[in-house]
Amino acid sequence: MRRSGIHGRGVYARKRIKKGTRIIEYAGERISSAEADRRSDRETEPGDFHTFLFILNRKWCIDASVHGNISRFINHQCDPNCVAWIEGDHIWIDAVKDIEKGEELGYEYEFDFEPGYTLEDLEYYKCRCGSPTCRGTMVDVPKRKWWMVRELRKRMRA
Repeated sequence: MRRSGIHGRGVYARKRIKKGTRIIEYAGERISSAEADRRSDRETEPGDFHTFLFILNRKWCIDASVHGNISRFINHQCDPNCVAWIEGDHIWIDAVKDIEKGEELGYEYEFDFEPGYTLEDLEYYKCRCGSPTCRGTMVDVPKRKWWMVRELRKRMRA
């Protein structure tokens, strides 16, 4: 783990990782969705958002800020080399591409697009992955709303 060009700290491969490798479990305290809502905080400035809450299912979340491991520092990437899989009560991070030694790990956060989201909401969850396919936000924007992604990209270039 070290400083990331994407956001805050990041996790980097210590050795080459082959596609299909199970890398790590996303660990932390299992809490109710209601408790996760209570713990979540939108007091940060737009683009500085971060959370260690990972939705497990409709009832439960994992809060990696409590009893978590290094997986909580894996950043979002729009063109990821990892994927997060939910299997039962566990969240696993697996390689979806070969990852070279020293390469930063990343997966798609796929934050839900909520009804009524505005460009400011998408900008709040700003992405800095630097990929040519970067959509500018960690939110999984539905295709019918991609006009918002195009507008967000314009704002980022300005």
